[in-house]
Order: sequence, then C-alpha cells, then structure tokens
Amino acid sequence: MRKIITYKNINTEFFKRNILYWAQSFSHVAYLESNAEYNKQTDNSFTNYHTIVAIDKISELQYHDKKDNFLRLKEYYETLKDWLFGFFTYDLKNEIENLTSENFDGVQMPEINFFQPKLIFFIANNIIKVEYFNDYTPRVFVENMVKQIKNFHLPTETEINLTMQSRINKDQYVEIINQIKEHIKRGDIYEMNYCFEFFAENVYISPATVFYQLNKISPMPFSCFYKLYDKSLISASPERFLLKKERQIISQPIKGTIKRGETPEQDQINRNLLLNNPKERSENVMIVDLVRNDLSKNAEQGSVKVLELFGIYSFSTLHQMISTIGCTIANGSHFVDTIRDCFPMGSMTGAPKVRAMELIEKYELTKRGLYSGAVGYITAYANFDFNVVIRSLLYNRQRKYLSYMVGSAITSESIAEQEYEECLLKAKTMKNLFQK
Repeated sequence: MRKIITYKNINTEFFKRNILYWAQSFSHVAYLESNAEYNKQTDNSFTNYHTIVAIDKISELQYHDKKDNFLRLKEYYETLKDWLFGFFTYDLKNEIENLTSENFDGVQMPEINFFQPKLIFFIANNIIKVEYFNDYTPRVFVENMVKQIKNFHLPTETEINLTMQSRINKDQYVEIINQIKEHIKRGDIYEMNYCFEFFAENVYISPATVFYQLNKISPMPFSCFYKLYDKSLISASPERFLLKKERQIISQPIKGTIKRGETPEQDQINRNLLLNNPKERSENVMIVDLVRNDLSKNAEQGSVKVLELFGIYSFSTLHQMISTIGCTIANGSHFVDTIRDCFPMGSMTGAPKVRAMELIEKYELTKRGLYSGAVGYITAYANFDFNVVIRSLLYNRQRKYLSYMVGSAITSESIAEQEYEECLLKAKTMKNLFQK
C-alpha cells in the first residue's frame, strides 16, 4: 500500500521545472503534463491533477519478441494492482494482426515498456502529493528528495541550433500521395494516414531542456516527457487515445486541422472554415465509425455512442476537429483487451484499418516506432489515460539520432500539395525549436 505526503502552498510552476531536470539522473521518468491552465476546453487529462511525474522503477515490463505482450501486461498489472506508467509503440500492430515492420528505425525504442514507479508526484493548484512505498523509499528519504527538488540548481539553458532533414522531398511526397489515391480509387481503402520523417544525425541535445521549451510554446493537453535509459520522448500531443474511468471509456480522435488566424476575426473565420469543410468532416466521420467498431468489441451492448461530433478545439497554433466516442465496458472484459482491440488508433491508420496499415508499411520510409503509439498511465484501480504520440520528438542519446514525424489523412478528395502544406504546418513548432 502506498503512503502519501501532502505539501501545500508550493510554487508549483517552479517545482515542475525543477523536478523535470532533477529527475534526469534516473533511468525511468514519465512526466505527464495537461497544461490545464491553457486547455480549459479539454477534459482534465490526468485525473484531478494538472501534472503527474513518475520517477524510478520498482519493477518493469520489458518487450520481448514473442507475440504475447498485451497478455504479459495484463498479468503484470493483475500481479501488482499498482500504478503503472508506460507506452505502446505503433509496431505492436504486428502481434495484433498479421503485419510486419521492416522500414528504417533510427530511434530503436522497445515496442512496449511499463514500469511500477518508486515515487509519484501529483501536482495541481499549489499542492503536491507524493505517493511512495516505505519499503523502497522511506518517508525521510522522500522528504529529503522534495527538499532537493525545491533547491535544485537548474542548468544553464543554451540555444539549440540544428537543421532537421526531411526523409522525402515535396515531389516524392506528391508522387506517393497520388499512388495512395489510386488505391482509394480501386476500393482498397477509403482513407489512410500517411506520415514522413524529419531527422538529424550526430546531434547532442538536452531532452529535458527541449521538452521545457516545447511545452512553453506549445502547451498541449496530453504533453509528456518519457525517459527510458538513453532514449527519450518529447511530446506536445493534443490528442487522447483512450480514457477509462470506472466502467466508462472515451476516445477522442482528431481529424481536421487549420492554422490560427492572426486577428480574432480571422481566427473565427478559420474555425468556421474547418467546421464546414466537407473533406475534413468526411475524414472525421470515417474515423469515428472505425472507433465505434473498435470499442464495440469490448463494450456493453448498445452503449457505444458519439458524445460529440466535429468539436472545434483551439490550441496555440492550430484549430483541430475532435470527436468524442464513449461506451461502457462489458462485464467480464479486461481493460487491457479494450486497449488492444482499439490499437493502433484509427486516427493514425485509416479505413479499413488492416489494409491501411499494410499500405502504410509499403509507402512510408521510416518505421514509426513510438510515433503514433500511446503513452500514459494505469492506476491501482484499473483506470487509465493514454495519449496519441503526435507532434513529438524522439531521441536516442547513444546513437545521437533525433527524429520527428508528421502526417495527414489521405482521401479521394485530397490534393497532394495541400496535404504537404498541412504536414509542414504541423511540423512548424518543432522546426522553430531548432532554427531561430
């Protein structure tokens, strides 16, 4: 049973910055940031807290190449019945369906990782709660750690200046999109999410610094920093994959993007353009139908419902079209089965899902890995919340390899040049981090 220490009247913004840097000495860190003060339109992402930070491991579920990783997660959770933090990479699709991933992989994340943390910090409204096991970290140690964090000497931040290369150029992109549209014309698929990579080699960055800077300019509701030994995820994700509260499940796929206007009047015009765009609405509906089908596999009969269709949500640089689908999990269904049967998420694959994933492997040049996977937590009471890993950087410190991917949904109405511009819009925030 975890014990709890509560600290009140804390400068939580200062504490959050300190703990991000202080935690870098540990092999396992999950820093989940809802940016609640900027995202009041979004359901609070991480239970009743704005920020959750899980540090150090008691135990760990590591990937192995037998096709039973979801079953192993189920057994791991049932053995511990404790908080777990971790991720699913996109390439777990290969054990759900008869698929492969043979493309280049510069980051080389394991395909699944979950850890049981020694310390969990829950941060909101100038209050910090720390959960810990006395057997692993006695109270006096916890209190000493909190003092260290409060007094932690922050490193000097240096400007990062590097150039990210695109894996393909515009002409190659246009040619690929036109080939995908031929598949749509033949009826192989209705929609497919096509992505491509920007990367840099032989680079050294401070992942904590990059996350801090990214979160300042793009404070998203499902942002996260995840450190696993020498590999890091730096994410400013606006999208929720799945949330479970008691028996209720919700999914919130994003399909539809437009830039913010430079004036309030233009901003409202852009919102209306997105809301009434037939192509964006068509894309959104197709993914909503796919998610409804995925949820129905473990839902109580008749409980799958669209709670919001074509919601327009505004973020720092973009408006997004987000729909919300909910259901009640059926008696006897395990929550891990719900995750498995909805994975990978429809917003990052296409319809029909399996054929879309086959074509993704054919036309993309980079293995997605953790990009378009999911990061989040599972509570001791079998609730969970996972994001969709988009608008994210991945870094392998040992290989000095930095990567981010961008993509968009391709339908019969897609114009390749416009899709390319949408991808560049999504990449703009990351690009601006490194090129001043």
